[in-house]
Amino acid sequence: MHAMLSVTKRELGGYFVTPVAYVFIIIFLVLAGATTFAVNLGAFWERGQADLDSFFSFHPWLYLFLIPALSMRLWAEERKGGTLELLMTLPVPTWAAVVGKYLAAWVFTGLALALTFPLWITVNQLGTPDNGAIAAAYLGSLLMAGGFLAIGSMLSATTRSQVIALVLTVVVCAALLFAGISDVAEFLDGRVPAPVVETVTRFSFLTRFTEIRRGVIDLRDVVFFFSLISLSLIANAVIVEAKKAD
Repeated sequence: MHAMLSVTKRELGGYFVTPVAYVFIIIFLVLAGATTFAVNLGAFWERGQADLDSFFSFHPWLYLFLIPALSMRLWAEERKGGTLELLMTLPVPTWAAVVGKYLAAWVFTGLALALTFPLWITVNQLGTPDNGAIAAAYLGSLLMAGGFLAIGSMLSATTRSQVIALVLTVVVCAALLFAGISDVAEFLDGRVPAPVVETVTRFSFLTRFTEIRRGVIDLRDVVFFFSLISLSLIANAVIVEAKKAD
């Protein structure tokens, strides 16, 4: 545990040594604000409702491109720079290195998400929103970001190229998002058995997040995200062990 926390602190501090952290945060905040207030997108003012639905509804699509850009460097950079072997020679178990690097990225993403709190304050000044639902939506957004990061970290370990890691993560995460779109379900309906269609839909990040965003925290949704994160990190550790001698 001490080794894992040491890796987390080292990685988290490393984000702020370079401009990467500040660029990511600024881009996320700008895009989150733009999608919330733009007339043709979130239309926050035009809706005239005291809620943050227009803010959270675009999070899956923001994460689809921003999270892979963050996760692509986690292991690909270590492999390309030849520092993976050095990291593995330290008295740090592989699992501790994997979890530590992942937690640093997740905490950093959580910090970027927390910096959107002025929107929460604003909506409370404008009306009487359901703050429980907003809190649930923040939790769901953080869990979804964690799922994206876990997949991105795992795929980053498979290659030395950050670009390839980025593309692979976008493709896999896009598949997990689009699986929850009604058009996909309609396309599959009649072509495959109904239980298969339902299973595909339930594996969608979009479906899970939408339910949490409504203020209903179903234990099955929480278990889904933590199970996905755990399995991805286990696979991540296995891949790192296999690749460290390359």
